[in-house]
Amino acid sequence: MTEKQVEELSPEDDEIEIEGKIAELPTPRAVTTQYGQKRITTVKFEDETGTIDLTLWEEEIDAIEEGVRVRIEGAYVREWADDVQLNIGRDGNIEQIEE
Repeated sequence: MTEKQVEELSPEDDEIEIEGKIAELPTPRAVTTQYGQKRITTVKFEDETGTIDLTLWEEEIDAIEEGVRVRIEGAYVREWADDVQLNIGRDGNIEQIEE
């Protein structure tokens, strides 16, 4: 896994490890997927170098709170509707860490 900062992220990055803060945690919305109804939200993730949208699903949403520092492992970056977004892979993890 590669440790990165927000300013270094590019749309083809895979297997990233990154630490930062959840700057904004909007209310999740419901979407219908091939696996049924799921909750999704796009939070603002920030570190000293910048801010990026981070897409969270289901239990990932429940694992964090607004304003906390988190460590993300197994993340990847994709471009979606002209917007670069950080996503957590199927085997990835997000956890709250002490400042």
